[in-house]
Amino acid sequence: MKLVLATSNKGKVREIKALFEEMEVIPYGEIIEEFEIVEDGDTFKENALIKARAVFKALDDDSVVVISDDSGISVDVLDGAPGIYSARYAGLDATDKDNLYKLLDAIKEKGALSSPAHYTAAIAIVTKDSESCVHGWMHGTAMSYVSGEGGFGYDPMFVPLGLDKTLGMLDDATKRKLSHRSKGLSLAKIILQTLKEEAPQI
Repeated sequence: MKLVLATSNKGKVREIKALFEEMEVIPYGEIIEEFEIVEDGDTFKENALIKARAVFKALDDDSVVVISDDSGISVDVLDGAPGIYSARYAGLDATDKDNLYKLLDAIKEKGALSSPAHYTAAIAIVTKDSESCVHGWMHGTAMSYVSGEGGFGYDPMFVPLGLDKTLGMLDDATKRKLSHRSKGLSLAKIILQTLKEEAPQI
């Protein structure tokens, strides 16, 4: 089965490829020129489907399966922000570092050293005949400081529930077991297996 990823985020591509080792996984930018996708949905699910639909349409190939991820962190002390705006929290052209430090500052401005928080990942799957979306979550604590240099995004400030280290301090194997994206992708695998059984030519 050939999976085309509706993302150019290297961190996400690496994580998804590691979880789907038995499949051919290709970022869409290796097939067609990357293009801007307006993510104007109100939920992670809506935005994941918007991305997957856009890439499927642009590829113009009914044989591919497009998978997309929309994910982010929601911090309790910030009333759930940045949520669906996690990737552009510090602005449309913001880097991961820009977003990270804006979130650190926002928590500090609330007079907090940390806050309960959770990550959400919506995984959308689009084929010529069907659309599906599943979710994964990871709960823990958003800190007001950075610790660790691993991972990407907000990883250096997030401590998963039951641990005392940030995602930025954990090895990739441990992180994959815990991550919201891994949990969502595990459910997506079930859907992909069903698709494969129903349409072996995919």
